[in-house]
Amino acid sequence: MNRILFFNYEFPPIGGGSGNANAYLFREFSRRDGLAIDCVTSNLDREDEVFPLHDRIRLHRLAVGKKDLHFWAQRELATYLFRAGGKAKDLLAVNGYDLCHAFGGFPAGLLAWRLRRRAPYILSLRGSDVPGFNPRFKWQYAVLQPLFRRIWRGARSVTATSAGLRQLAQKFEPSLAVEVIPNGVDAEEFSPAEPGGREPGLLLCVSRLIERKGVQHLVAAFPEVLRRDPSARLTIVGSGDLEGALRDQVRQLGCQEKISFAGEIEHAALPEFYRRAQVFVQPSYSEGMSNTVLEAMACGLPVVVSAEGGRQELCGANAAMVSFGDHHALGRILAELLGRPERLAAMGAESRSIAEGYSWQAAAERYLELYRKVLENPTKAAKT
Repeated sequence: MNRILFFNYEFPPIGGGSGNANAYLFREFSRRDGLAIDCVTSNLDREDEVFPLHDRIRLHRLAVGKKDLHFWAQRELATYLFRAGGKAKDLLAVNGYDLCHAFGGFPAGLLAWRLRRRAPYILSLRGSDVPGFNPRFKWQYAVLQPLFRRIWRGARSVTATSAGLRQLAQKFEPSLAVEVIPNGVDAEEFSPAEPGGREPGLLLCVSRLIERKGVQHLVAAFPEVLRRDPSARLTIVGSGDLEGALRDQVRQLGCQEKISFAGEIEHAALPEFYRRAQVFVQPSYSEGMSNTVLEAMACGLPVVVSAEGGRQELCGANAAMVSFGDHHALGRILAELLGRPERLAAMGAESRSIAEGYSWQAAAERYLELYRKVLENPTKAAKT
């Protein structure tokens, strides 16, 4: 039995894509023998909790003063680092771990790096943990660069969710060998709508409502969509610190009757939103490997995305792409697509075909194979 100490400060209900990806991977890991995992994560409650996700997978949820599901204050991150470090030492005193897995370069990577003399570790880069990925963290990247290099160089293996993210990581640290392990999608849970199940003219965006996700540009584009197709509507699913400003923007544009905010919903309820829509829109600045785009594609939706951040790697020529922040072009493309039902149907069918090539089973197997390789040669670092 191989024992893995896993670090991820986000796990559902906390977090977005990284947390959901972790949950799906653990579901797959629970179906394999020979693996026991202790995952140190965060709790919304004021008390710590040990939650048995499976008889061989336990979540150690730590109270970190969390106030928001998706937004992390620096104080909360610092609290997680401090408390997770103490929890890891307690767990190590009881259990002999063969390997640490940091699901995220920071803060998870720092925790694994501190324990490097007691257990080898692998590092999974997810997006904002790579310098240059998120403009919001420009100054943090500048300050933390030396620490990031130590963490990355100390790992026995480093993975990224896409070739685009790998390229960005290697731009920062050229000596690093990075293996791409993409996210997956449950193609049974996320399946296309029944004939006649879609609502004509309905656009859907599922996103955290933060600056980098670019939902403000989608709202700005919507009057152009309405000018060409007055029947169009937009549903925005998600929450975040930009929500108040977005609602004000909708009121200023006079689109209250056309743009609705569904708020934060359970992940299990998402398929019905995808199945009702005609087009999925993701206007964000950058993505590692977007769970929501994969889910929308698995549900047979045409997708319109920003050209930056590696989405072309996932969508190929099937997606309609615009430059980030160009709301004029975004509005034109959305209106044109809504007026071409045959094109929408063809794009939706191709979306489903592409999504079926990604699975959490395959992703889990890739990680398990990586575990085996590292355990066979625990002193080999990730540097080329």
